[in-house]
Amino acid sequence: MRNTLSILLLLLSFSCVSQEEKGIYIIDVQSVKTDIIGKDVQLVDVRSEEEYNKGHIDDAININIADKERFTAEIQKLDKTKPVYIYCHSGVRSHRASKLIQELGFTTIYDFTGGWSVWSQN
Repeated sequence: MRNTLSILLLLLSFSCVSQEEKGIYIIDVQSVKTDIIGKDVQLVDVRSEEEYNKGHIDDAININIADKERFTAEIQKLDKTKPVYIYCHSGVRSHRASKLIQELGFTTIYDFTGGWSVWSQN
């Protein structure tokens, strides 16, 4: 039992390290409140325009990940050397978007886990 737990903890620590090495960092609602709100950051809501219009985090721009071609064109207008904060409804689309923008040359990406569903509850 102890060995199984030790192996599990070891695997979890490696998964966190590899995530950080890639330049994609998972953040929570508290980080959004302290690191994003009221600051001049690149905050991207990757949900549909309809979802965005129903509610979004202040100062977020909307670039829908569902239209990959348009998403790619629009996201490249941002500064690749500055951090980019990404969110969606719950984290699935933002995770996909984070990987894509990393492939496009962005170096520091923050993926808000829980996304709008968590934000709108706070």
